[in-house]
Amino acid sequence: MKLHELGWNNHLEEAFLPYKETHFTVGRVGLEHKGSYRIFTEAGVLLGEISGKMRFESTQREDFPAVGDWVVIQARPEEKRATIHAVLPRKSKFSRKTAGLTTEEQIIAANVDTLFIVTALNQDFNPRRVERYMIMAWESGANPVIVLSKADLCENPDEKVSEMESVAFGVPIIVISAKENMGVEKVADFIQPGQTMALLGSSGVGKSTLINTLAGEEIQKVQDIREDDDKGRHTTTHREMVLLPTGGILIDTPGMREFQLWEANEGLEHSFQDIESLAEQCLFRDCRHQTEPKCAVQEAIASGELDLKRYESYLKLQRELAYIERKTNQKVRLEDKKKWKNISKFQKNYNKGR
Repeated sequence: MKLHELGWNNHLEEAFLPYKETHFTVGRVGLEHKGSYRIFTEAGVLLGEISGKMRFESTQREDFPAVGDWVVIQARPEEKRATIHAVLPRKSKFSRKTAGLTTEEQIIAANVDTLFIVTALNQDFNPRRVERYMIMAWESGANPVIVLSKADLCENPDEKVSEMESVAFGVPIIVISAKENMGVEKVADFIQPGQTMALLGSSGVGKSTLINTLAGEEIQKVQDIREDDDKGRHTTTHREMVLLPTGGILIDTPGMREFQLWEANEGLEHSFQDIESLAEQCLFRDCRHQTEPKCAVQEAIASGELDLKRYESYLKLQRELAYIERKTNQKVRLEDKKKWKNISKFQKNYNKGR
């Protein structure tokens, strides 16, 4: 296994220079499970764990390795183990807010070149959900590609493609049926040696089937969709990196029904460029697009040029991002306050002991 086959490049080589004089080497995280990491290295696949120093110095979840990360390690090939000392800078990452009430970032995958957003052409088809995925894709730094799967279950795929084009301007859209081996070759065209692709979508949309087809063997387990509601069962339970025989790298992710955005202001502007462009044509620069005269957004809705549901989705996502920003700022202030309180306490104790 050579590093360049895993995506190693000159930028990573430069980032590794400070560690060059040590006995450290590098590897790429292929799987993370309960604090343990499967790491692909030139010495083989090793089981990794975080060093005590790195764990102590890490203050938030993004400081820890994610699937796709390049990590600086102290390898012990004879034990098939390694200790992780640092994470090299990420060129891209796509994240979501952790499920529940906690306001924390969860990195789904890192260092991804192309993000395949997979949605099935059955009852799973949901342009509003794809809008969320698109925002995250543009924010991550990866190039999005929409894959409409299970074409064999759809009577009017051309209509679905047109509907998807209205929310994904200029983004490639591929219609496939892995069952009938239709369109898979168009997905394969995006997969190049040393390049990393990730698949994102709900349960049962066919991500595992697509991976098995591209790999030419059954790597991931596959389950049928439920007949009562046409929705998929969870098959993939964790994020995992798969090395393809063609030289490309795929990261499979568990199906996500709950997908809350993280930081995505630029991604929002990119994904909703039609609304952003209309807003620039309003008479007033601070137009709220409600009852103001000569509002280009409201005029577009009235004429049918802009879908009302799309505009409502835009407003909802704006509110969601604003809420996350407020919660994050509050959390940073509290953590900073706690930090200086601990420093002050340490100084007092130190002065008493002198």
